[in-house]
Amino acid sequence: MKKLATLLVIGVVAFMYSCGPSAKQIEETRIADSIRVADSLAMVQAEQQRIADSIAKVQQEKMIADSIAHADSVKKFPKLFKAPKKVK
Repeated sequence: MKKLATLLVIGVVAFMYSCGPSAKQIEETRIADSIRVADSLAMVQAEQQRIADSIAKVQQEKMIADSIAHADSVKKFPKLFKAPKKVK
């Protein structure tokens, strides 16, 4: 009876061990996870760059609009915006 119980325990342990993932499957999962994380980071960085580019474009457009408004003010009120005197 003890031999049968020992054989049964060994069989159950061997069965449980064989049900787990193999080393190759574990490595493939690890590589897939690292690729997924790298792709996610690349997407976040691309989104941050897109936002930064958008902000820079808006700032450039605002600067142009401000310079146009300033030029219009100079034309309307030339006495307020006298040209600086040149020093010899």
